[in-house]
Order: sequence, then C-alpha cells, then structure tokens
Amino acid sequence: MKALVLSSGGVDSTTCLGLAVDQYGSENVIALAITYGQRHTKEIEAAKAVAAHYHVEMLHLDLTPIFQYSDCSLLSHSDQEIPEESYAEQLHHSDGKPVSTYVPFRNGLFLSSAASIALSKGCDVIYYGAHSDDAAGNAYPDCSEVFKNAMNQAIYEGSGRQLRVEAPFVNLTKADVVKKGLELNVPYELTWSCYEGGEKPCGKCGTCIDRAKAFAANGVADPAL
Repeated sequence: MKALVLSSGGVDSTTCLGLAVDQYGSENVIALAITYGQRHTKEIEAAKAVAAHYHVEMLHLDLTPIFQYSDCSLLSHSDQEIPEESYAEQLHHSDGKPVSTYVPFRNGLFLSSAASIALSKGCDVIYYGAHSDDAAGNAYPDCSEVFKNAMNQAIYEGSGRQLRVEAPFVNLTKADVVKKGLELNVPYELTWSCYEGGEKPCGKCGTCIDRAKAFAANGVADPAL
C-alpha cells in the first residue's frame, strides 16, 4: 500500500501524515502541499519541515489562479479581515453559511488534484485531515463525513476503482486528533496553524483558538509555543 497525504503543515494534516507513516512506512508515503493564494507561506514551510522530519517525498502544487475570483478572507488579495473569534461565535452571524475563512470548495479541488497525482505516483489511498469540529455547524462543509464519502465514491469510480479517500479523523474532535498525535509522537513543534503570517501565532483567529483548546484538553502545552 502507498499513500498520498494532503499536508498543510498544521495539526490535523501533520497528525494524518504521522498516522500514514506509522501504518505504511515512510518509503510508502508522499506528502502533497498546496499553495492556493493564502496570505503567507509559513504553512508551506511547516509542511516541508514535517516532510523532512518523516523522511517522506514532498510534492508541491500551486492552484492560486483558481481562487482569484474569491474574496475569502484567507486569501492574499482579499480586503476582508480574518475574524478574531471562535468558529462557534462566527457561526452565530453567518446565517447558516460557511465561515468567511472557508475557501470555496477547496478540499474538493485539493482531493481531485491529489487523485491525479496519486494515480500517477502509484498510490492506493489519499489521506486528508478533516475532523468533526471543522464540519460542525456547516463552518467548513468540505470537512464533513457526507462530503468525504461523496468524494471517495467519485474518486474510487473515476479512478477505475484503484484509489480511495480516507479521512481518519472525520468523526473525531480536534482534541481527539491531538491525543492520537501525542501517542504517535507527532512533531507539533514544527507545525503552523495561525491564519496570520506573523512571527508568532496571533492566538485570536478561529484556528488558533481551536488549537489551544485541543492541547489544553489533553493537559499539555502546545509544543509550537
């Protein structure tokens, strides 16, 4: 078995990568980092550091032009401010729509692109780090189990039943993901989650807040801090 892992350099994808290496061995795992016009390059740098730690092949894909029409607050050309509140708070005034940091159909595009690369590289499975906290309340609908199952079916059939999609944390919370990662000795000190590209994490954006809560729930300090 050979696996391709979508790697953003954050907690969830790095735990996914650690899990894949544990299951298949580093020689059978490929990490794929994707640039999509995000505000900073720190997550790509983190993904490279994580791949080097695990001694896995690292690939990079630039999909920036596809998102040029979006005004998502995560993108470098957007004039929107990144919200400084939790996802739960953001959902109170989103009218049931995804939060402003949802990049339109990003995971759908990432998985489709990854499928082409995975088939070309002889992989059997694609891993991505979706979890239930991100899917909750429709904040990031492309992190839901329904979405994962639909993409898996499409990629499985479209690949001639050679390739499938796994989201091992799709029914787990971020705290559960961190617990699993701690068991696997995942190098969280190398990861970057903050939506801002500062010298240190801002501690105020949705992903910083979620990350802090996940480590606190496991009774440990965030190694990246």
